[in-house]
Amino acid sequence: MAANLAALKPANIKAIGAVGNDIFGKEMLRQLQEIGVDTRSLIPQTENYNTVTFAKRYLADQEQPRIDFGFFNKRSLETDQAILAALRDALESCDAVIFNQQVPGSIPNESFIDRANELFKTYHDQIVLFDSRHYGDRFKHVYRKTNDIEAARLNGLEAALGDVIPLEQVKQFAAQLYRDSGKPVFLTRGNRGILVADGEGLHEIPGIQILKKIDTVGAGDTVISALCVALAAGVKPVEAAEFANYAAAVTVQKLFQTGTASGEEILEVCENADFIHQPELAEDIRQARYLAGTEIELCHPAETLALGRIKHAIFDHDGTISSLRQGWEQIMEPVMVKAILGSRYQTADETLYHRVVSRVREYINQSTGIQTILQMEALADMVREFGLVPAAEIRDAFGYKKIYNDALMEMVNHRLRKLQNHQLDLSDYILKGAVEFLQVLQERGVRLYLASGTDYADVAHEAKVLGYAGLFDGGIYGAMEHQRHCTKKMVMEKIIQENHLSGPELAVFGDGPVEIRQACRRDGIAVGIASDEIRRHGLNQEKRTRLIKAGAQLIIPDFSQGRLLADFLFHPQPLPETHSQAAR
Repeated sequence: MAANLAALKPANIKAIGAVGNDIFGKEMLRQLQEIGVDTRSLIPQTENYNTVTFAKRYLADQEQPRIDFGFFNKRSLETDQAILAALRDALESCDAVIFNQQVPGSIPNESFIDRANELFKTYHDQIVLFDSRHYGDRFKHVYRKTNDIEAARLNGLEAALGDVIPLEQVKQFAAQLYRDSGKPVFLTRGNRGILVADGEGLHEIPGIQILKKIDTVGAGDTVISALCVALAAGVKPVEAAEFANYAAAVTVQKLFQTGTASGEEILEVCENADFIHQPELAEDIRQARYLAGTEIELCHPAETLALGRIKHAIFDHDGTISSLRQGWEQIMEPVMVKAILGSRYQTADETLYHRVVSRVREYINQSTGIQTILQMEALADMVREFGLVPAAEIRDAFGYKKIYNDALMEMVNHRLRKLQNHQLDLSDYILKGAVEFLQVLQERGVRLYLASGTDYADVAHEAKVLGYAGLFDGGIYGAMEHQRHCTKKMVMEKIIQENHLSGPELAVFGDGPVEIRQACRRDGIAVGIASDEIRRHGLNQEKRTRLIKAGAQLIIPDFSQGRLLADFLFHPQPLPETHSQAAR
């Protein structure tokens, strides 16, 4: 925690607590002093006390059972008195205090709790950030940092690690804790973000999507440290929570360490953060609400959508209209495996080979729906992670993307040839009702744009072969041949900027998070297409989850109810909703 604070560069940091006369204590003092922490209030206790230490062990990249030291300490009354005196001094001289307790039995004397509560009451206006695993209900007059499980217990409910507590119930817990104390409550929810309860009400801070391999050890320390620094600087609780949320997104990406987050790293995350919207709805289809008698899911109440104003519509291509690239995963997997193994692809033993394959499959499953270039950046990281390819031979993301695209185009061109030879029909590669829906929008005067991260020449050719190129009067957009560093996000931004698109006059239709997030950033209507690309009709629940988390306002499985969808999009009045799911 001290290291997290130091990374944020406050003017001063003071450590208060007990330390043993042992090698761990001496090393801890040395490291704290090295990063500028005032250690004069770390009280040495020579008898019945070992410095509390967690030893994390790893075998290869697998975490092993932890070894703990100092779990059977007996802190003396004299040590307590010295700590309380230092705590009083901190309450008088510091802008904020963190009171953190993690080890069972680490506050053995009832008198310590009573005296600490007296101090917190005396210095009621001071910021005291409190985080306790075992004594949460014993301390008063504090800003509370907790999680959903601890909050449930503090509200008198039995809850165990791993229990999923509904958001509405978590909100009730946070609100009650605030009413009990009159002090802000920060309730962390892992990748679902942070809930804040304060004098202005309840505030939801959405989680941040992290697609890299993560290590959550120490994320809680990062959160409370960032909260402390922000609150000490006079920042409002909700803004402090936003800052802490970004900081945690930095540290969870640092593997095999209790990482810290610097100001520069936090700013970098701020610039590129993708938030996770409505995770409860996304992960539980039972909560879905539909327009009555349809498969059109409303992710937001109908009355909150600005309907009836659409003049421009951007359509993603692959998976939204065309299924020519269905099966890309089977192309990407061998490309990644060969890149990681390098010259050892043919000679690697089975243990290594299957470890690489397992890692690649795990990543592809995790990253499905994001931009290809980001997947290739992750591939470059994995090549370095395994260390089987000389550094000078490791390609950048765009180099790996070219290898993948070349392999993918072999599959696409094979399918196009079968179409042109009349061995397959156009309907074999077009989503159900897609062309008819484009025609309906065109009849209503909507200008249509086609967006793809694929090379422009390829997407234009595919749209022509499939017979709908002429419907896109706003143009077909893709990566130009000379633009080596071009992504779908850049293509979307180009369409939006060149045509000055924003607000409820813009609708975006797509099966991927990239286009949905772009619609949200421009306050447009975001329609997620949770398509089953194999059948070309019906719902893909995994896509539904990704699209709602990206911010989709509506979800459809295909365009088979395109006219009903068009009526809704152009209808200024809310229509009936139902929880009943139409037959699929």
